[in-house]
Order: sequence, then structure tokens, then C-alpha cells
Amino acid sequence: MPSDEGTEKSVSWHRKLEESEAKTKRGHSVNKYEVVIIGGGPAGLTAGLYAARAGLRSLLLEKGIPGGQIVNARQVENYPGFSEGISGEELGQFMHRQAAKYGLETVPIEATRVSTGHLYEVSTPQGNIQTESIIIATGSEYRKLGVNGEERLSGRGVSYCATCDGFFFRDRQVAVVGGGDTAITDALELSQHANKVYVIHRRDQLRATKALQERASSQPKIDLVWDTVVAEIVGDNMLTNLNLRNVKTGQSSNLEVDGLFVAVGLKPNSHIFSHLVTVDEAGFIMTDELMRTSTPGIFAAGDIRHNSFRQVITAAGDGAAAASSAFKYLYE
Repeated sequence: MPSDEGTEKSVSWHRKLEESEAKTKRGHSVNKYEVVIIGGGPAGLTAGLYAARAGLRSLLLEKGIPGGQIVNARQVENYPGFSEGISGEELGQFMHRQAAKYGLETVPIEATRVSTGHLYEVSTPQGNIQTESIIIATGSEYRKLGVNGEERLSGRGVSYCATCDGFFFRDRQVAVVGGGDTAITDALELSQHANKVYVIHRRDQLRATKALQERASSQPKIDLVWDTVVAEIVGDNMLTNLNLRNVKTGQSSNLEVDGLFVAVGLKPNSHIFSHLVTVDEAGFIMTDELMRTSTPGIFAAGDIRHNSFRQVITAAGDGAAAASSAFKYLYE
């Protein structure tokens, strides 16, 4: 929940935007920043920290809770400095508090459009903002199965990140849904922890590369379940079993597992930027090693990038690099 102080600042900022909109109609300028960061996950918050500490007039727009997807993680155990682990929500709060300490302005609002001109202009439901540079840190969303029990048991046996959560299923039985490179890579990762890994795929052959398929077939802990989909995820407080359905025969079956890892793809939140920067075939933004996109003055960081490792620590590194590149762009 936002603090009263944060709410007052948000209301004040909205009033300022409304006043700026009125001035714009009379021929005056709107709010101007040196950098606007869109997205408040680890990449965006770290970019905001570095930009603010560099002395840039910086604004972060985040439609949800600062922290991004990590706020859904009950325990983060692989972020340096927290040997006993830390909840994702608390880690996000720490990052936000540190960035705000150095002057980062944050507004809980969604960016709806970005247009070009003498300056970039970011549209929001409360008005427009002008900026000399933009850091895109809007991340991506895991594609979901859309079956009963998925939302309710998310974080209670249902996961979308084997690298993040595989350790919690040591010596347990787990399942992976999917047939591409990510699904098989996840299954191989999980086989280092679990005693049995079922790969559930709706087709009778995998889409993963041949090398990954060969590695999976040679791993005795991995069993492939062909022509099958998950019809329902079952459990009270924790996942206990899956109701499965064979897509060819229609036959139903039950599979007892302690964990389910969904690996059916990612959806990048890049739709409002695709007319400005180069994206790959899936919609992820192409950058160089300095987080520069194809458009001068626009940078991207974190899960929104092509070939991102999709971990908190690498997202934070991307954010630091993007802010550094924005600083150089503005002052060199």
C-alpha cells in the first residue's frame, strides 16, 4: 500500500500535469525531464537510482507496485547481499526507497503512447510529459495456461521460473508444460534438484533444438508426456496434483506433483514502442551492449530486451548501463 506521503505527492504531481496540459493549450510548455523511465521493476528502479545520482532530472512511471514481477516472489534467495533471502515485495521497496532518496520522482501511472519531435513526448491518462531521453523497462509477462487453479496456486507450487524456484523442489516430483527450448532447458535445470520431472507437451514432438532434445532424452529423471494438456491445477493451500487430458483420445488422467513450471512463452510489453525502435519477431526490443536501441536517446533494460537473462540481478545491471548511456547521450 502506498504511504500517505506518496499519495500526496502523486496527487500533487497529477495536478501539476493538469496545469501543464492547460498551459500547453495556451502555447506554453509541458513538464520536461532529462530522462523518463517507463517501468518500475529492478531494471527501471536501478536506472532511476543511477540517473538521479548522476544529477539528471528523472521521472519513473509505473502503473503497478514498484518492484515489477518480483513483488510476486515470496522469497528471493539468489540476490547478493541477502544470505537469508528476502521477499520480492520487500526487495522492490528497498530499491524504490534508495532511488527516491537521491531524487527520483515516481508516479503510479501508465504510459499510453510515446511520440517524437524536438523532444520525446510520453502520453499518460493524466497528461503529457516531455523528455530528452527514455529508458524502456516495461518487462514482459509470462504466458499462462488459463486453467482453473493457476492463479490461486501461483507461488504455491505453480511457478514460471525454474532458475528462480527450482531449488525449492529438491527431491520432489515436478512437471513442466511446454515443448520449446525454454521448457526443455527448465526440465534439465529441474532435474538437478527434483527426483522426477514430467514434461507435458500438447504435441507428439518437441520444438526444442536437437541438442536439447538429446540431453533431455538421456536424462533418466525426465519423462515426456505426449499429446497432453493440463486441464486443471488442484490443491488447497499448495499444489498437489494435475488433471490432464489427452488431446487425441480425450482421455483424462491424474498426475501427482509438488510443482508445476509453466514454460509456454513470454509476451513483451513493447506495443507502445514498436513504431519507434527495432524489435525481434517476438516483440522484444533489440539493443547493443550499452542498452542503446535503434533510436538515439531511447534505451531499453531488463526483460523487455532481446535475449535478456530474465533475472533480478541482470535486470539491475541493465538498468545501470542504460542510465549511464543516457547520461553520456545527454552530455556528450
